[in-house]
Amino acid sequence: MFDNVCKFLAESFSKELIRQLLRRDFMRESVIYQDILQEEAFSLIMRLLRRRVGTVAPALQLQIQALSLTKLEDLGEALLDFSSLADLEAWLAQNRGE
Repeated sequence: MFDNVCKFLAESFSKELIRQLLRRDFMRESVIYQDILQEEAFSLIMRLLRRRVGTVAPALQLQIQALSLTKLEDLGEALLDFSSLADLEAWLAQNRGE
């Protein structure tokens, strides 16, 4: 449903009008905005991991998806040093529950 609302707004109004109606600071604090950031970060991390270490098992994907936005950002930096899935697994084990 949210996707439909966003699509409607994007098709019906200019970006500037939407920005005026929905103040930036208000949007940044919204749960929906945070969810969008989380989804985008997860998507980018998964693409980078596939390029770096190959296919990531669904169980590992679920662990990654459960990470906070801050932890996803940390993983994004850490994965630059990964050379195998074992590096990812070790990172997840070390950062579990933080």
